[in-house]
Amino acid sequence: METALDIAVACVSVIVVGFYTWSLRGHFSSPRMPAGMKVVSAAVTLTTLCFLYLVWSRQQPVAAQLVGLGLEIAAMALFWWAISASRKARLRFAFDPDKPDSLVTIGPYRLVRHPFYTSYIVFWTGWAIATWTSWAALPVLAFVIIYVVAAKGEESKFAATPLAAEYEAYRRRTGFLIPKLARA
Repeated sequence: METALDIAVACVSVIVVGFYTWSLRGHFSSPRMPAGMKVVSAAVTLTTLCFLYLVWSRQQPVAAQLVGLGLEIAAMALFWWAISASRKARLRFAFDPDKPDSLVTIGPYRLVRHPFYTSYIVFWTGWAIATWTSWAALPVLAFVIIYVVAAKGEESKFAATPLAAEYEAYRRRTGFLIPKLARA
């Protein structure tokens, strides 16, 4: 069972990273890759290699692998839901200096303003749990910081666009990376 779970975790993880890589050319549309996005891409590559090593070099509890795999699959589902909802928008790479020219408020965007970043964080958290080592928390923390900084930067750019008022109303009613709890 453990070898089968190692294979499942490794395969699902590589597939999800492959989907994320595809989105750089197949979904997001920036004229060039910003330096910050190059750093993210390098971090993804290094973390992928590190986590693959951890999956195959250590023995993990079955429960950790199952929970991690479940989170990875949930992240993949959220990612594709966000792709579907934002297909017609011209979303840009993280850290792109250009101002946004569209606002997506359907699909997962009804719940969170940054479903792609939420997807990435859930994925890396799942894979870290599946490796079952405390060292895996370090890259997850780094990714959380990177994605929060990217999201905050994207949000600040809306203020200087014709979408500013609409975005502010959207921001008040929608969660940042996790859904807002209903107010009583």
